[in-house]
Amino acid sequence: MADLTDGQPQAAQPPPWHASASYLYALHLDGPELAWEYLRRHPGYRLAWHMQATDAGAARPWGLRTLEDPALDAREALPHWLNARALAIRVVPDDNAESDGHPFEFWRLPGRKALQHDGQGLVLAARWPGSCTRMVLAPELQDGMPHAFAMRACREPRVRYRDMAADLDRLAAASRCEPLAVARPRPSPGALQALHTLQALDATQAGASLREIAEGLFGSTEVAADWHADSAVRARVRRLVARSRALLNGGYRELAGLGPLPAAQQGRNSLTPDRP
Repeated sequence: MADLTDGQPQAAQPPPWHASASYLYALHLDGPELAWEYLRRHPGYRLAWHMQATDAGAARPWGLRTLEDPALDAREALPHWLNARALAIRVVPDDNAESDGHPFEFWRLPGRKALQHDGQGLVLAARWPGSCTRMVLAPELQDGMPHAFAMRACREPRVRYRDMAADLDRLAAASRCEPLAVARPRPSPGALQALHTLQALDATQAGASLREIAEGLFGSTEVAADWHADSAVRARVRRLVARSRALLNGGYRELAGLGPLPAAQQGRNSLTPDRP
């Protein structure tokens, strides 16, 4: 039955996934943040959270040390990935007695800071427009101490060092002059794909058909002009839906830098087939 107000039928409200603007933050997420966006949408993970499973065994199959609230998106959440310590910058006291290094000053770090204990120690995430730097703080580190940055040994130290150096350069630049906003060029194809993939996943979980998803992503005019069994628009939406399913059902682990999904988790909570 139509909703009537003053005798006039009211237009149906579009579903939440239809608003592309609400996904714009996905354009600026890094790999671990984007991985969280897929994991928090997994029905099995949401069930585990609502059951309030607190033991490490409940979180480990998902690639986490502890469960994080799936209601928090990547701008608020700080998921404890199993490999977080290996990839984070380690901040340790400088044991050189004659060091003239800069002291560690927590409150002078740029951006919005989130400090949590992951069961082993303190993990700090500093976020400012367009960037996120993750650090593991040594237990003996105190505010005002001379400090040094370290990284864990790995098989490809040059790649890890390059990534750490880039993070430290961004951290140093933001510490000198923290940006209030970031002007960026047109989003890259990869960033746009990440946005559309998340939007397609939410639409699929809401029961939308391929055509409804296409209209939400690309507009009803474009879809009406080119929608048939072999159309490019339909093929593109099919690929987005397939990619979203793969990332939801374990593919997110690659974004987070984790190993493949455990065999016991594969094939569980798969989404239903597409509707045309």
